[in-house]
This record gives sequence, C-alpha cells and structure tokens, in this order.
Amino acid sequence: MTTTFDKLAERYMATWNETDPTRRRRDIDDLWAPDGRYVDPLVVAEGRDAIDATIAAVQSQFPGMTFRLVGPVDSHHNQTRFTWELGPDNGEAPIAGFDVAVTDDDGRLTQVLGFLDRVPTT
Repeated sequence: MTTTFDKLAERYMATWNETDPTRRRRDIDDLWAPDGRYVDPLVVAEGRDAIDATIAAVQSQFPGMTFRLVGPVDSHHNQTRFTWELGPDNGEAPIAGFDVAVTDDDGRLTQVLGFLDRVPTT
C-alpha cells in the first residue's frame, strides 16, 4: 500500500468523516495496521476495533460536523504531521488540532498522536 503522505492524510480524514459503519470499518482495515494505536488528550485507542469505536463516538458527539485538512502535510521517513479542523461544512470550525502519524513499511498507520489546539469552552 505505497501512497504519498498527502493522500494518506486525505484518506485518514475521510475515515473520520465516514458515517456508514461498514464502509468506515473497511477503510480502517485498509488504512491501519492491525495493532495501530491512536492517542489524543481524551482517549487511547489500541487496535482497529478501538479506533473504529473512537471515531464513532466522536461522530456521535459532534453530529453534522466534518474534519478537514488545513495547510500543508509535512512528512519525512515514515512519519507525517498535518493540521485539521472539525466543524460545520459552511462555517467556522470550533475545534482544531494537529496529528503526527507514523506508518509501517507497507504505508499503513501504526500510530497517530493527536493534539488539540482549539476546543469549545462550554
């Protein structure tokens, strides 16, 4: 699964936006290594099942909002970082952050470390 890091970041965002559980799981299985790990200030998700549950929970907490890439994707070796926002399609995003992702030699995500830069205060 060799891909560019720009494409990887786009696919990763698309997975967070996929609301159909079957398609989302298919995308997670394709994008993530079996023992992949996602960590942000609010959650540690280890393995594809936990990553899928985390994405579903975020979608439930923020219905009608979507993730979008903001700015360039910066990469070297098997790692990349990118900035994102979460908000309504037509409006200011109340949540923003950046992720650092590491891939295996096949291009699958092994670890994503998420950071929150802007969150709602209420």
